[in-house]
Amino acid sequence: MFSIVNYNLLLDSLNWKYTNRYHKKLSPELLCANNVFMIRHILLINPWIYDFAAYDLWYKPLGLLYLASLLRQNGASISWVDCLDPDHPGMRHEPDIRAPRRHPSGKGSYAEERIPKPPPLQSIPRHYHRFGITPRIFPDMMTSIPRPDVIMVTSMMTYWYPGLFETISHLKTVFPGVPVILGGNYVTLCPEHAALSGADFCLPGPGEIFLPPLLKDLLEMDMPELPDVGDLDSYPYPAFDLIRRRDSVPILTSRGCPYRCSYCASHLLAGRYRRRSPIRVADEIEHWHSRLGIKNFSFYDDALLANAKEMAVPLLQEIIRRQLSVQFHCPNGLHLREITPELGALMYKAGFRTIRFGFESSDPVRQKQTGGKVSNEEFSEAVRHLRLAGYQSQDIGVYILCGLPGQPADEIRESIRYVRSVGARPFLAEYSPIPGSDLWNEAVAASPYPIETEPLFHNNTLLPCKSPSLTEQVYHDLKLMTKRPSETPQSEES
Repeated sequence: MFSIVNYNLLLDSLNWKYTNRYHKKLSPELLCANNVFMIRHILLINPWIYDFAAYDLWYKPLGLLYLASLLRQNGASISWVDCLDPDHPGMRHEPDIRAPRRHPSGKGSYAEERIPKPPPLQSIPRHYHRFGITPRIFPDMMTSIPRPDVIMVTSMMTYWYPGLFETISHLKTVFPGVPVILGGNYVTLCPEHAALSGADFCLPGPGEIFLPPLLKDLLEMDMPELPDVGDLDSYPYPAFDLIRRRDSVPILTSRGCPYRCSYCASHLLAGRYRRRSPIRVADEIEHWHSRLGIKNFSFYDDALLANAKEMAVPLLQEIIRRQLSVQFHCPNGLHLREITPELGALMYKAGFRTIRFGFESSDPVRQKQTGGKVSNEEFSEAVRHLRLAGYQSQDIGVYILCGLPGQPADEIRESIRYVRSVGARPFLAEYSPIPGSDLWNEAVAASPYPIETEPLFHNNTLLPCKSPSLTEQVYHDLKLMTKRPSETPQSEES
């Protein structure tokens, strides 16, 4: 029996009171009466990636790891399988698979194996790969796991679904009759397509809200210990102890975003904007540093630097005060408008080593169309502050959107030139159309691919919405432009 949980209807019916209703401590007598002490075994799965290319920029399935902690908090026994695990011992017996190259900071490549392309992508002149462990060792992994009561699988990019489908197929073979629950970004953005996955239940939206009633129906499992969804500091720390490679962990300081960029769907994936206390964030960083010896941390927040005096400034001051010997990596695109001389100096002193900023375009019209987060003047001023703080040009990475609907190649070229002239390092961020974003309808009209019905065509490798002027040769030339050394601003030469 297959079911898609209706995200909006369920949210309306719960009216966000679900947490308050279950957050109360129950008496031991009531706990026993409700079978809360009956231990349920839940298997959590991070699936394969199927794509033309994939690289691990400090990625961890953070949502699934938060759920693991919540389930443990409510008495469940957890088993964990990461199909992307770069250190799985079984891979040593796969002689045809090259060992992934890893960086001490926690980033690096995945193990990969070339596989046939899905039929819709047959005309694309690139090799297609499965990233992660091989399916040949998957059954052996499952034999070491007791039969679970339920299986939960997460999802990320919409166009990675082939790896997800294969993961679920293997699970159905190994554990017939065990319900499979699918959640994550793909389900939230493409619920109708997710219905084809083979999962028994598709759960869009926040798992901590919508999972408990489902587990109650399936397993008679109560979850009395739940966080207040409006208070991110009420959540337990993610279950990073489940991860084999612990060279880095991601830290969440907020959910949602105060901005509404036209190409982004954060408002659908994360809901309203909420923040943690900067002191509690520092507490968590110190916890993982002292307990697991973690020295590298990543931030994937949508708005880490927004209203910097409320979060970034006190957080960095606290990290410096505690003298934590750690480094930070921000691959997701920080907000340049917030950079001041004080903040730039704090970032450098606190150990921010990988910094990437969202600039999108040097064209003022495009800046307004995509969200108006930063102007050219603000960008130039922010880079100046960062360089005075001690960062070199190659340290200041700046994302330029490439392949937006109706975006001429000359605009991208000029944006690259501008970023280099200011003294920063440009990176092309190939546009991927996201269902539900403000730009979605325009993307559908611009793309030659059926992106409404086939998520494989959301893949930014295809540049699925590019303008005619962005030919393959022009794109190649633009990539080469980004690799040239940045220029030294005239004001710094004098």
